[in-house]
Amino acid sequence: MGEAGSLQARARPVGLLDSGVGGLSVLREVRAQLPAEDVIYVADQGHVPYGPRSIEQVREFTVKLARFLIAQDAKLIVVACNTASAAALYTLRELFPDVPFVGMEPAVKPAAHETQTGTIGVIATEATFQGELYASVVGRFAQGVEVITAACPEFVLLAEAGETDSPAAHEAIRRRLLPLAEAGIDQLVLGCTHFPFLKPAIQAVLGPGVTVVDPSAAVARQAGRVLEARGLLNPGARPGHVTYYTSGEVAAFRRVLGALLGEPVARGADVRAACWTEGDAALAAAPSAL
Repeated sequence: MGEAGSLQARARPVGLLDSGVGGLSVLREVRAQLPAEDVIYVADQGHVPYGPRSIEQVREFTVKLARFLIAQDAKLIVVACNTASAAALYTLRELFPDVPFVGMEPAVKPAAHETQTGTIGVIATEATFQGELYASVVGRFAQGVEVITAACPEFVLLAEAGETDSPAAHEAIRRRLLPLAEAGIDQLVLGCTHFPFLKPAIQAVLGPGVTVVDPSAAVARQAGRVLEARGLLNPGARPGHVTYYTSGEVAAFRRVLGALLGEPVARGADVRAACWTEGDAALAAAPSAL
């Protein structure tokens, strides 16, 4: 890439969007694998959780979050939310053909390949299970494998509260996941980006006989491949800057950021407010963030 291309790539950020803090599990991997990239992360905490909402409503919110990132010249957008990917990924690619999108899909393929019992578990939100994307993944990769599913909406709320290793978290995990373990799963696919923050507690409840499959690292690798293929990788050596936007409360977001990614990250974080205009017509940076 020439000097002009390098400067152009440097000037444009990677966008990540999620209903809340779940996408931070993907951001953590993006920062590890692509440390020179500037990132804009937008959390729609004003509408979290997405899981109980209709596919149509989630699609509407996701398209508007994407418009918000495109307005800030995002060169690639990671839909770091399984529910949003299930509802809107195909639509986003149709509406914005010049913008590359990387979405989330439950990691059924590696789980089906590695299972020894022939039975795998997938946990996600109801909306994810209802989407065409999930049905397509199971149809392509789970032939001959029994797939047992469980919707775990309270896991999202626990992550949003930063309560990933609390007694309440362990109780919710036991209630939701022990039936899957009793059914003979030996692979558990985390089908929501909030869930990796509960992975240590999940592993403690299920024990070493169940492999917990987190796709976050694979999604970050795919983002890197897409950037490289389009000549958009930032070649610089300096660490990239992360700007966070939330449509919820900035102080609450910062507290949970510290709980999930560590206090040093939270102390130095550039966290800004975003607001939905009347009737949720569009998302915009709050005046104080401009």
